[in-house]
Amino acid sequence: MGNPLSYLHDQLEQWRSEGTYQRLRILESESAAESRFDGKQVINLASNNYLGLTTHPKLKEAALEAVRRYGVGSGAVRTISGTMRLHMQLEERIAAFKNVEACVVFQSGFAANAGTVAALLTPEDHIVSDELNHASIIDGCRLSRAKIHVFAHKDVAAAEKALADLEREPGRKLLISDGVFSMDGDIGPLPGLVAAAEKHNAIMMVDDAHSSGVLGRNGRGTIDHFGLDGRVQVQVGTLSKAIGVLGGYVCGSRDLIEFLYHRARPFLFSTSHPPAVAAACIAAFDVLEQEPERIQALWDNTKYFKQGLTSAGFNTGISETPITPVIVGEAKLAHELSRALFEEGVLATGIGFPTVAKGKARVRTIVSATHTKPELDRALEAFGKVGKRLGILG
Repeated sequence: MGNPLSYLHDQLEQWRSEGTYQRLRILESESAAESRFDGKQVINLASNNYLGLTTHPKLKEAALEAVRRYGVGSGAVRTISGTMRLHMQLEERIAAFKNVEACVVFQSGFAANAGTVAALLTPEDHIVSDELNHASIIDGCRLSRAKIHVFAHKDVAAAEKALADLEREPGRKLLISDGVFSMDGDIGPLPGLVAAAEKHNAIMMVDDAHSSGVLGRNGRGTIDHFGLDGRVQVQVGTLSKAIGVLGGYVCGSRDLIEFLYHRARPFLFSTSHPPAVAAACIAAFDVLEQEPERIQALWDNTKYFKQGLTSAGFNTGISETPITPVIVGEAKLAHELSRALFEEGVLATGIGFPTVAKGKARVRTIVSATHTKPELDRALEAFGKVGKRLGILG
């Protein structure tokens, strides 16, 4: 009898022959500026731990205390018996931080995006979406079965034209963009997009995953960064990156959040966060407000490392944030660069198609607030050495 899954083996073999197969590297220590992967101590430039909060004493103690008081799990989904006081406290804390009426926490940022878009819209509605929006937004758009209209990356005029062309069409309109784009590290043109949404009475939605804890006052994100409070109806954020723990959230009006309580499928059908996770997230927002020097250190390190890469001759694209790609073109070369860097003591992941367009493969780097200058210098030295050996640098 034949194996009906044999095509999977064939595809894996093709990836191996093309040099794009990736083996999971195993983290054997804390996720920190320097970490141990596969038995090797390396400078970690592949983490979303922007502020170093994964190891912050206040978060660790909050998690331990929650386990001691409430155990390790909630036992159910939120709508049955799994809503703990800690979950409500976290949602209230985030809403106050983001200057909105209410907030709902999801199990991941992916679930927050996909579940919200799918809940809000129907097949009679329309979505106007940036072509480089995150995969979770794309999946949410597809799940909603609404009609999808994609505009060129950061092209405000194209987004407004799409909305204008839909004025006489029935159904609701949603304009959606990342706040910071995860592969290129550039910032979305939110003032222009918000103005376009207001002009055409569209719902405005922003995914602020990579700007939470990075941009705005005390890390409040791009809406705060641009002074757009009260003008973005749906704000999505993450608890898994700069916050240092796990989860996603949606902020907005009380009606929006109550509606998502009733209709967002990931919320309805997933067990709620363990008490330790919720408690650690609450502590993280306290740290954001009490230790703003962490965000300054992040940006100081970003500027230093980005300048070092560009001075060496690497192509860092259009990055404006701590996400700094080293663009090399072909996926095979990006993965070769990643493997060679690891041997030199630097972890930076190769990324190719379909995550990024063909010909735009890169190694993506993200510095943290807790990297030291000597660590960044060692990483830059490794990039220079490997870049010359692979012919990326002259």
